[in-house]
Amino acid sequence: MSRRALLIINTKSRSGEAQAKAAIEALESHAIEPVQVECGRREDLSPLIVKYKHEVDCAVVGGGDGTLNAAAFGVIEAGLPLGILPLGTANDLARTLGVPFDLDGAAQIIADGHTRKIDLGVVNGQPFFNVASIGLSAELAQKLTRDIKRRFGRLGYALVAMNVLAHAKPFRATIMSETETARVKTLQIAVGNGRFYGGGNAVEKDAAIDDQHLDLYSLEFERAWKLAFMARSFRYGEHGAWSEVRAIRAQEFDIRTRRPRPVNADGEIVTQTPAHFSIRPSAVTVFAP
Repeated sequence: MSRRALLIINTKSRSGEAQAKAAIEALESHAIEPVQVECGRREDLSPLIVKYKHEVDCAVVGGGDGTLNAAAFGVIEAGLPLGILPLGTANDLARTLGVPFDLDGAAQIIADGHTRKIDLGVVNGQPFFNVASIGLSAELAQKLTRDIKRRFGRLGYALVAMNVLAHAKPFRATIMSETETARVKTLQIAVGNGRFYGGGNAVEKDAAIDDQHLDLYSLEFERAWKLAFMARSFRYGEHGAWSEVRAIRAQEFDIRTRRPRPVNADGEIVTQTPAHFSIRPSAVTVFAP
């Protein structure tokens, strides 16, 4: 075996055990020796990576964007490159990096050994690769329980999203950046680090995960049903052209709301407002095409 890889997969997920077996076989077929360890809680993932840093050459994480999010600080502290096995629902970090969604293709990327450095977003000390948001997405993340994910998969996302949109109400917030301060009434504020989020929507048409800045948008209209007319614009990151959508590019943002509101980072509720967003340029080394 040419390399040893720490392998972390949530075997308690919907099809975790079968995925773990398939991942081991895929890595071994590409001359990578997997050292599989169990991780029961997402907060234990980064410490596990640090614990094994002297025993392996890289850390390979199988799961969705929330699981990869939990590994961010661990690979930074351990100084290990991150290998991605896209086993989640949206897999937006893999999509951003061009990592194939099939296990054999993803393992081949790790075996090829080509790496690149990418930026990491941080909100109130918590990491995010793709996007961190307040409003609709945070409400979706709160209501999309692990049980719903396990039982319904992608269908669960659609069902919960319809419920959230049906009851959505705008809230007031203050957005501060290096260049401006805006008081807004909005349905959602999203701050993107990577290119894709939400299963393939683009944060901004020119966004990249190594461009050393953040892209913010704010949905400033009264009714959530208007999102249906903007679906194509969101897919291609052109939503900033709509008059009801505020778009700002900066390296830091502060967002305040009248009452504390939850912040969703890569699909997980990690903190609440007031929220400070910043970027760590070239912070994480990943295997990528």
